[in-house]
Amino acid sequence: MKSDGEIARAAHMRPVGEIAAKLSIPDAMLHPYGRHIAKIDFDFLAGIEDRPQGKLVLVTAINPTPAGEGKTTTTIGLGDALNRIGRKTLMCLREPSLGPCFGTKGGAAGGGYAQLVPMERINLHFTGDFHAITAANNLLAAMVDNHLHWGNRLGIDPRRVSWRRVVDMNDRALRSMVLGLGGPVNGTPREAGFDITVASEVMAVLCLSTSLADLEARLARMVVAETYDRQFVTVADLRAEGAMAALLRDALMPNLVQTLENNPVLVHGGPFANIAHGCNSVMATRSALRLADIVVTEAGFGADLGAEKFFDIKCREAGFKPDCAVIVATVRALKMHGGVTRETLDEENLVALRAGLANLGRHVENIRKFGVVPIVAINRFLSDTAAEHALLAEICRDEFGVEAVLCDHWADGSAGAEKLARRVAAILDAPRPEDFRLLYSDELELAGKIRTVAREIYHASEVALPSRVRAALAQYELSGFGHLPICIAKTQYSFSADPALRGAPEGHVLPVREVRLSAGAGFVVVICGDIMTMPGLPRTPAAEHIRLDEQGFVTGLS
Repeated sequence: MKSDGEIARAAHMRPVGEIAAKLSIPDAMLHPYGRHIAKIDFDFLAGIEDRPQGKLVLVTAINPTPAGEGKTTTTIGLGDALNRIGRKTLMCLREPSLGPCFGTKGGAAGGGYAQLVPMERINLHFTGDFHAITAANNLLAAMVDNHLHWGNRLGIDPRRVSWRRVVDMNDRALRSMVLGLGGPVNGTPREAGFDITVASEVMAVLCLSTSLADLEARLARMVVAETYDRQFVTVADLRAEGAMAALLRDALMPNLVQTLENNPVLVHGGPFANIAHGCNSVMATRSALRLADIVVTEAGFGADLGAEKFFDIKCREAGFKPDCAVIVATVRALKMHGGVTRETLDEENLVALRAGLANLGRHVENIRKFGVVPIVAINRFLSDTAAEHALLAEICRDEFGVEAVLCDHWADGSAGAEKLARRVAAILDAPRPEDFRLLYSDELELAGKIRTVAREIYHASEVALPSRVRAALAQYELSGFGHLPICIAKTQYSFSADPALRGAPEGHVLPVREVRLSAGAGFVVVICGDIMTMPGLPRTPAAEHIRLDEQGFVTGLS
């Protein structure tokens, strides 16, 4: 069986101008990065704003397990299949982070015969967007410390500097540190630390901005510290927004690539869904809705994280009203949620499958709370049995009231997802049964928003808010930020904050450890349990198996 890399290298890629022509984008409106990647010019994007919008499909998933689900692969397979049946479709995906590529997850350009190409370039440096975000973030950090060094005109309390440096790599040693050691010439000593680039507010700002002017305005609003009298200090106070916007100018343009079947894809932005809002950029999605009849996008990790934030943050901000949600699951992952170990996944186990289906059922229930029609995509594995498929379809139909469609896009490309495409197209063509709705209103207090998500999405019985967290939330509200939505950071492996609680746990407590104000992005980050905004590498990182072969091709990146 060929590896993802071998399949990608054998692809017959078309010049990016030919891919753009499918969307009626002229060559003059492209900024090429080689023969197969290009950015789309702002002038072209501004010229399509008055066009009618297409239908929006979200691809999400059950809570991930080591058995794998295949959400990105399904997004690509579904998009290719919709094009296959004659529906003009454009996919919108996030850019991969180097942290997972060299850590545990591997690449994020799909797999098998449902991939994006050029796979290696997309997974590694791509168009440099993440490098620009890293540079802009760290420029601001340097300007904060420089301000402290040269007299501290704003009266910043060094103990209350909240802005952290970032790097796009898993590195636990950088989580906490002391800066400025070595005497007066080296700055003001203070505690600090690093996050991974995809968790940076600069990443969120880029992904939620609608124009260069909006980008600069959002950057200016970001809060970096507090003064000795507890007043917020912003980027505008430091006069850093202009330089940051200059670094991010090209990064704000969406990136155009193609699938193995030469269908167009916009890949732009890359926030994680467990520690950030987990969606590709508003610029890409908004443009795609004016360039195609159907747009297929994804949100990171399970629907409790990515989909909830897609609805409550991105759709709230951009005014999107998704028409359908595809929930990706596998028999293997559902059996793990039912208690099966990884070593016995290949054995038929209907009891474990039935128990694990509670996780899928919870996600179906949650999607309906937003007024969105769900459908289940079962990513088939060779170890699946007919009895397992039959049980899964029966419970989905009779107990969850949703259709489960078997898919083989990993092995067969668009042909393997054609049935799913036809079912999704039928949902889009039918009258919408109910209006899209958000889970909570802007007017609800911040603590009430946290409790609503915990109760309605996680089925928690209680939220534990330490006194320092309650005080911070009160300060945000007094400062005029109480209307913002919340972005909960927690483990992706469970509805709870405990990664060991698989399935569909009830009555647990959501422990809130910390809150952070993202005034530029426009939300409040709520950090729960042991989740870290700077991940660490596993015992055996994927980097140990990535290398160049004799021809200079990258191997092991899948």
